[in-house]
Amino acid sequence: MAVVQVSVVPVGTAGPSISRHVAHCIDVLEETELTYKLTPMGTVIEGDLRDVLDAIASMHEQTFGDDVARVLTTVIVDDRKDKPLTMSGKLDAVHKRRADR
Repeated sequence: MAVVQVSVVPVGTAGPSISRHVAHCIDVLEETELTYKLTPMGTVIEGDLRDVLDAIASMHEQTFGDDVARVLTTVIVDDRKDKPLTMSGKLDAVHKRRADR
């Protein structure tokens, strides 16, 4: 399982707000079985890497429209093969390290 952070940004829109586009991207994720968390600076998704990348491709394509001719998508992938990887597991590991100090 992979944990992936994605940020999809339309370029050259009429105004500075992109929340409408982010909402459409979340609609795409809602149609999947993937676990995700929307954050102020991007969205974190966990699941099979191929499924996550397919969803990201759909989010990217969804952002194009009448007023968007260019989209910049940034993806950071954390993928492990030695043990299970989840968003909560990553956070728990940090909290445990802090508590052990």
